[in-house]
Amino acid sequence: MTALPAVPDLLATAVTAVGGATRDGQLRMASAVAHAIDTGEHLAVQAGTGTGKSLAYLVPALRHAVESGSTVVVSTATIALQRQLVDRDLPRLATALTGPLGREPVFAILKGRANYICLNKIHAGESDEPAEELFDPFTMSRIGREVVRLREWVSDTETGDRDDLPTSVMDRSWRAVSVSARECLGAANCSYAADCFAERSRALAGQADVIVTNHAMLAIDAMSGFNVLPEHGVVIVDEAHELVDRITSVATAEVSPSSVAGVARRCSKLVVVELSDDILGAGEMLEDLLSAMPEGRWTRLPDGAAPTFAALRDRLWRARSAIGPARDGTDATAAAARSAAITAVDDLHDTAVRVLAAFDEPDESKRRDVVWTAVETVREDRRTVLRVAPLSVGGLLRSSLFADATAILTSATLTVGGSFDSLAATWGLPITANGSSTGGSPVEVTASGKQTPSDGESLRWQGVDVGSPFDYPRSAILYVAAHLDPPGRSAIAPATLEEMVDLISAVGGRTLGLFSSMRAAREAAEAVRERIELPVLCQGDGATGALVAEFSADERTCLFGTLSLWQGVDVPGPSLSLVLIDRVPFPRPDDPLLIARQAAVTARGGNGFLSVAANHAALLLAQGAGRLLRATDDKGVVAVLDPRLVTARYGGYLRASLPPFWQTTDPAVVRAALTRLGSTVGADRT
Repeated sequence: MTALPAVPDLLATAVTAVGGATRDGQLRMASAVAHAIDTGEHLAVQAGTGTGKSLAYLVPALRHAVESGSTVVVSTATIALQRQLVDRDLPRLATALTGPLGREPVFAILKGRANYICLNKIHAGESDEPAEELFDPFTMSRIGREVVRLREWVSDTETGDRDDLPTSVMDRSWRAVSVSARECLGAANCSYAADCFAERSRALAGQADVIVTNHAMLAIDAMSGFNVLPEHGVVIVDEAHELVDRITSVATAEVSPSSVAGVARRCSKLVVVELSDDILGAGEMLEDLLSAMPEGRWTRLPDGAAPTFAALRDRLWRARSAIGPARDGTDATAAAARSAAITAVDDLHDTAVRVLAAFDEPDESKRRDVVWTAVETVREDRRTVLRVAPLSVGGLLRSSLFADATAILTSATLTVGGSFDSLAATWGLPITANGSSTGGSPVEVTASGKQTPSDGESLRWQGVDVGSPFDYPRSAILYVAAHLDPPGRSAIAPATLEEMVDLISAVGGRTLGLFSSMRAAREAAEAVRERIELPVLCQGDGATGALVAEFSADERTCLFGTLSLWQGVDVPGPSLSLVLIDRVPFPRPDDPLLIARQAAVTARGGNGFLSVAANHAALLLAQGAGRLLRATDDKGVVAVLDPRLVTARYGGYLRASLPPFWQTTDPAVVRAALTRLGSTVGADRT
């Protein structure tokens, strides 16, 4: 085979083909990715906004896949980035690099089986709605209409992919026509295997050079014990700052009286009535237990919990044994019902086992799981559920992601307090004094300064920050309103509202307001609307995508919202000149998983607050501040209306996680700058 061009040459070809310009950071990143692939050394690479990181990792990935004949997996956290890669970046790259690589690279998207319509379930025509939905006529009638529409859509769709639906449907409607991987009968046992949408997708992915998937699929692949992803030697994790939260979400289980009742209902046609009644009885025991429990974390098994969960575990195991293997000649509908019942029984049984085993280790900092009760409101009815989540996912990532493939983890925000240490520790990577692994056998410690659990095998990795093409000190100001009082838990202070109005008035709109809660966003939106005659949109007034489009189209408009706007808004140009942040975005102090993780770090001699809460706030602050500059000629202000960013001891740590903006605490200086910016933009527009 003729030697393929080097990565810098391929990158130059790709940049020219897409009409881009050469960027030093992009070239540095592409070279670092290529080096990691060649050496097998893991890489964490921070690439600021405007670097062009997608091309920087896709070019070496495609080269490696074509040269080696092996598959590269690219994982993202958001659907938006998946679509960008599959619909825009990869098609253009494949065309541009066909000549230099000697053939056209092949790419595919791989989603979980539940994203596709199940033909067997469609033809079986059975719904498996939770019990509480059966008594809501409006909900059921809507589900019925949507399921009919989905059945009609099957004859029109080529993919069966939920994302290709012309109009959206409720999650409950989609569940009525889809199955999870564990519920699936399997190609060998399904009458519709030849036409299965999910199987077609997997077949295409198996032939691809590059597969685009998501962090949840990485988690399922790591946890399931069987290969969800095709065999691969390289994984590129984009939006890697979200990896731990997404893995944690997949690994979190829940049990409630209604979920136990649902499992009993599934089993009722497959086991003797006494056994399904026994499961219902265990659910009633659980309801009695949880109704007496306060909301919050369990540090030990409370009185009555051990016999309740032991009864639930044992009765589910008896049901699993009673269902037994499928008999020859079982029709598709019965086989699907049996498969769904077994999956539900297994999941609930495993959750009961996790709860019972969670407290075997007396040292809370060494436990595998955190258990807590939470109160939810479902159509004005309050119910208590029990959740179980891993204390850490570092061990899982270490034994799966980093043990089985070369991993490249990238994002615009990977350094916290100026170092890769914090995120690396949560990923399960060994940490050394310089923030990355070195040769030989480094001492493996977390950001807390304590040794991490080891699997007996040293992992080598490097951390690289390739910077950004933006001139941050000349393009943007970080303003901290140090004269304000720290925010409280109640309503926004009048002085803070006046500060918002002054800043927005000075720039003439053009403001993205990022708030710690929807309550605060709505309160601020109402107050600003009353004081100034500018359009103020608030998240929840319509679909988020439509609100962002409306905000982008009118320079006078402001948009206020919460979490998804901190990370999901890309509005270059004069429509966004001011990012307003109401407070340092610490997680809720009563979050049970947060409390447990902080306590574990503290027990090992570290600073639990800095390692967990402050790191969470630093990453979110960096993501929020990153909404401001989206193009190299953008200018503006990030205004934080929380004096703690400069007055608190941790303020410097948080600011070190932000881009190097020019900083001030003088309100007169920042208002004058915004006024100049507003008048300049207005002059340019006229």
